[in-house]
Amino acid sequence: MTAEKAARAIPVWVVLPAIFVAVVAAHAALLRLPYYWDEAGYYIPAAYDFFRTGSLIPYSTISNAHPPLPSLYLAVWWKVFHFAPLVTRTAMCVVAAVVLTAVWRLALITTGKAQVAAATVLLTGIYPVFFAQSSLAHADLFAAAGTLWALAFFLEERVWLAAVCFSLAVLSKETAIVTPLALAVWESFRIPTSAKAGQKWGTRDSWRGRIQKVAALAAAVVPLAGWYAYHWRKTGFVFGNAEYVRYNATETLTPVRVLLALAHRTMHVTAHMNLFVPVAAALACLLLPAVKDDPTSANGWQMWGTRRDRGTQSAGDSSQLRARIGFEQQAVIYVTIAANVLFFSVLGGALLTRYLLPLYPLVLLLCVSTFRRRLKEWTGLVALSAAAFVAGLFVNPPYRFAPEDNLEYATVIHLHQAAIGQIVAQMPGATVLTAWPATDELGKPELGYVKRPVAVVAIENFSAEQITKAASRPEDYSAALVFSTKYDPPRLWLNLGRRNEELDTRYFDFHRDLPPGMIARALGGRVVWRAERKGQWAAVLRFARTGPSEASYPDRATSSATPLVSR
Repeated sequence: MTAEKAARAIPVWVVLPAIFVAVVAAHAALLRLPYYWDEAGYYIPAAYDFFRTGSLIPYSTISNAHPPLPSLYLAVWWKVFHFAPLVTRTAMCVVAAVVLTAVWRLALITTGKAQVAAATVLLTGIYPVFFAQSSLAHADLFAAAGTLWALAFFLEERVWLAAVCFSLAVLSKETAIVTPLALAVWESFRIPTSAKAGQKWGTRDSWRGRIQKVAALAAAVVPLAGWYAYHWRKTGFVFGNAEYVRYNATETLTPVRVLLALAHRTMHVTAHMNLFVPVAAALACLLLPAVKDDPTSANGWQMWGTRRDRGTQSAGDSSQLRARIGFEQQAVIYVTIAANVLFFSVLGGALLTRYLLPLYPLVLLLCVSTFRRRLKEWTGLVALSAAAFVAGLFVNPPYRFAPEDNLEYATVIHLHQAAIGQIVAQMPGATVLTAWPATDELGKPELGYVKRPVAVVAIENFSAEQITKAASRPEDYSAALVFSTKYDPPRLWLNLGRRNEELDTRYFDFHRDLPPGMIARALGGRVVWRAERKGQWAAVLRFARTGPSEASYPDRATSSATPLVSR
């Protein structure tokens, strides 16, 4: 049976479970890890609050007006099974499988080729950023699922199903609204052209048809507005607390910062985590002529049930050329990529790559389609890209990046587990000086690091400024858990100089953590435990003094210092 016939015979309800099994198998070693970073700081506490009390507004962490769909989804899983990291991460693998199934469908719609669809799904699944996010409880994976399925339905002209999926995306994360609004603007610009051409009513290109598309796309605003109205009524804030709005909006509007963020975002969708391998290969392939297909081969068949754009093949000999993705379909993809890159260059205090999660499959789809169109032995470039991505999972890039972009996040978790284990075993009853997210890891047993809350004293980070502040109140703590709050490569090959570091400090919250020995000397203690792996480190400090008892500070054992600006 040919690949196309096999794909035609395999419905989504068969593809989805098969992908899910593969995702779970690939993440098996990660499924029992305790919660990490923004999981611990916002998403798990928010979902846990709903699970326990039914409150859509979290109370054990600062409410930042993120929509509630991820909390509802996780709470259902915990209700059916039980509250545990294994259940949570398995639930997220289901969402990852939904995303990859949408990628499969998008590739079939745009190329009609099962080989291209399979290759795109494979590369998306093992791309380090997507692979790492596939089991982490962040809202971005939910938003990617809704957005990609919405794009698939939109390209199939099923615009109201697309509207439903876009609505689910924005109820997962508010920033997902950028894609339907960008496409609505795009379709609006095309209305005069359709009206002038006089296309017949009922056709997809008629001006009335385009107005219907715009209305369907804009409909995603309605549920988001409803959520904001509810949040405002309950909290008095529309978009979250004042500090959250400042960090993610008002302070990001400096022109210099926008240009710097745009450069970062462009790098994220073209080069980060070895993405430059398929992107560079695709650009090189554009220099080659399109390959002619053998009319009798399966490669020349068009996939049944998909709508190929008009104009992808012309009469005569050129009809045998391998088809490109249709121009209208390409336009939808490019509008989506451009709108998100620009949007997240203007808004969002942190330059986290997971914000662009729906874009990586689209970039890879364009690359794989180009490989196949321009090169006979195109699967070799797919294999090369796959090898680069697998390497990126384990080998860190020669520049600073967020550990959640590959398997480095597991290294951080293991370091924190080991350090907290030392505190619990060797210093019971200690009050621990530390920074977020360890404040939550020590203070909230539900995150999986401790069985009972440990009293904490919080500082922002381990920079010289913060350590100086901590040294002025030594009576507040009897131990310290210090760690690298930023990934600092052992060898920083791509160093753009002091000026770049100054800009990162000013606009992107960059700082340098002091090493454990220096922190210990500044605070008058000693390092009793230390570990370092691949540029990440953690250490436990002890002080020759008696810190405050839990009875003296009854709130500290259960309170945490979650930052006001969780993402």
